[in-house]
Amino acid sequence: MVIIKEIEAKPFLRWAGGKKWLKKEIHNFLPQENYKNYHEPFLGGGAIFFFLRPKRVSFLNDLNKELIDTYMHVRDNVEEVIRELKKFKNTEECYYAVRNQKLRSEVRKAARFIYLNQTSFNGIYRVNLKGEYNVPFGYRKKNFFEPENLRLVSNSLKNSVLSYGSFIDCLTNIKKGDLVFLDPPYTITHNDNGFFKYNQKLFSETDQYKLSEMIDEIKRKEAHYILTNAAHHKVKEIFDKNDSLIELKRASLVGGINAQRGKYSEYIFTNCI
Repeated sequence: MVIIKEIEAKPFLRWAGGKKWLKKEIHNFLPQENYKNYHEPFLGGGAIFFFLRPKRVSFLNDLNKELIDTYMHVRDNVEEVIRELKKFKNTEECYYAVRNQKLRSEVRKAARFIYLNQTSFNGIYRVNLKGEYNVPFGYRKKNFFEPENLRLVSNSLKNSVLSYGSFIDCLTNIKKGDLVFLDPPYTITHNDNGFFKYNQKLFSETDQYKLSEMIDEIKRKEAHYILTNAAHHKVKEIFDKNDSLIELKRASLVGGINAQRGKYSEYIFTNCI
């Protein structure tokens, strides 16, 4: 008997603060009973969504409209996106030419988003005051897209509701028995008192308190939540709800070749266990 292993979709974007590292741990924090719909208000690269492959409806949201538009076109027009991506080359000349283009085609904008993300320096998403992407070329040798994976991604997204906007707006769709995975931008640096800017907007301490209030509402709705955040005494204070708190160690992967890297702690807050 030949056993054919199902090929799973994997994230097609690089994203600062991504949770690829959490995949080997996430099953320890899932509800014991089967959850209903899945919600991810801070989608980013979607590492946990693609790993879990939720069986029911997934409500996926992010504040970044360009990001969500890209997900939508990969879901709805994947072959067109692939055709556009095949027109690009992983060269410095092509990179800056594509980066500077003024596009009208929404599908081509989605293809450009993927291309720039995969060929830029560290996959950083950064725009100037005019809203123009301004990250330099990354000199990566890796292929910038995999057609078959994009098709798998498209299929994985078929049962998803995609939206862009504030995480607070996501409360509307959350029902009893659902699972909400919360991976907000980290306002407070790991094990430190400093603050840092995430993309072009700051996820402020006020936003952290709003997120805490959102979790209160999630619990009132009798839904499940898993929250990741920096291991810091202020974070612990904001999100202390007498639920489970787990501290995990992970490697820092942000920065260039010569950047200082090491082990950092992150908190997992959840009412699932």
